[in-house]
Amino acid sequence: MSIEAQNDRIFKALANASRRSILDALRDQPRTTGELCSYFPDLDRCTVMQHLKVLEDAELVIARREGRERWNHLNAVPIKQIHDRWIGAYAAQAVDKLARLKGALEKR
Repeated sequence: MSIEAQNDRIFKALANASRRSILDALRDQPRTTGELCSYFPDLDRCTVMQHLKVLEDAELVIARREGRERWNHLNAVPIKQIHDRWIGAYAAQAVDKLARLKGALEKR
């Protein structure tokens, strides 16, 4: 799969508030699918599983079976890659512009 196609999957996954909330729930530790379902009482299990599938396809979640349980682990590497490519460079430019503006204002 091309980098562009993978980035599209990541952005699609991150575009949904429920999926971002699932990633937030996985930030500190892996959780079983049952645990995740209990965090989202307004969503049925099938809907949570569909969101997890989108996150897995984007490689943001890695699922491992242990007996009868399915453990979901956050994979933050794709988010870091998106940050490095799309946010880091723009943020650096913005900080540079702010520093120049501050310098210009201080000269006055």
